[in-house]
Amino acid sequence: MTRTALLNNVDHGKLRVIARHGSAYGDSVNQALVFPTEFAAIQREYPILLFKEGGGAFQAVALLGLDRDENLFLDAQGWHARVVPAVHQRGPFLIGPSHGIGGDPKIHIDLDDPRVSESEGEPLFLPQGGNAPYLQRVIRALVVIHEGVDLGRRLYPALEAAGLIEPVNVEIQLSEREQYNLADYYSVSAEKLASLGGGELQSLNMQGFLLPAFLMLASLDNVSRLIELKQRKREP
Repeated sequence: MTRTALLNNVDHGKLRVIARHGSAYGDSVNQALVFPTEFAAIQREYPILLFKEGGGAFQAVALLGLDRDENLFLDAQGWHARVVPAVHQRGPFLIGPSHGIGGDPKIHIDLDDPRVSESEGEPLFLPQGGNAPYLQRVIRALVVIHEGVDLGRRLYPALEAAGLIEPVNVEIQLSEREQYNLADYYSVSAEKLASLGGGELQSLNMQGFLLPAFLMLASLDNVSRLIELKQRKREP
């Protein structure tokens, strides 16, 4: 059973975290959950697509590769992109409620995570007890996730109610014999978005839902980058 603890500078003042990315830390995946709160940054690097969870709710993912367990942005030296999805920035940390403690959500640490150390990695706290720069970055990523979950719960049903979400089949032809068909995904329909009336556009915009829709659409241009990275990986 995983040991998680409420993070504090008394019990965990000497802990460090290995902040680099690699297969050993769960980064060799071909997609990563992303949240509307990070779409503006994510769409510069990765295609953003939607999928349906078991209960039928939509979630967004950034495509990182074409084959299983393939992250085309990752190699032995690390993750090569201008932005890393928040779920891969947070390291061994979680955000959530604490038993018997009210108020804002609290930060927890997974003490069994292989990145947690007392001798290697980035310190969590300054000598005088304040948060170290690494922990400040983690907190920003956790806020993106926490606020993004709430925004997503409102965003995707609103886009679906407006008729803007449609199934999409991403076909990628690498050679005459090698083709990828990425099915079971959804995206925003450019045609339907362009045909929305003024009242519908205004309503989506006032709720903060219009910009994420356009960002998802814009991100699809990054499919060509995945193809380029895949071709480069296949070169001798």
